[in-house]
Order: sequence, then C-alpha cells, then structure tokens
Amino acid sequence: MIKKFTIKGEYITLAQFLKEESVISSGGQAKWYLKENPVQLNGELEDRRGKKLHSGDVLKLAGEEYEFISE
Repeated sequence: MIKKFTIKGEYITLAQFLKEESVISSGGQAKWYLKENPVQLNGELEDRRGKKLHSGDVLKLAGEEYEFISE
C-alpha cells in the first residue's frame, strides 16, 4: 500500500522527509542512513540527502512506499 505524504510548499528534501517520518532524529543522521539503507526515488537508487522531492514522486524505503502530493 502506498502512503500519501503531503508537501507543504514546492518541495521537501529527502533529509527533511526522513526527519518528519521519524526515520532519523536529526538531519546529521541522514547521510549515514542513506549510505547504509537503500532508498529508491522513482525507481532509481537515491543517496543525496538534499535531493528535492516534488509532488508526484514515489519513494521506497524500509519496505514502505510513499507518494508525494501537494498541499
């Protein structure tokens, strides 16, 4: 099942998303998390914590799938 995640504004960075979903507790952990755990954005591996996630993007991590939608 795909979870919907609402973006407030034009985009959210991958690190901000990981913090909001409580995957990590601080932005500094994002680099480590992305190095150790595979994350797919729109079917491609993504390891840049500053990657901008926009409405329509689909992210897979830790067995979960998220679709981003605009507010």
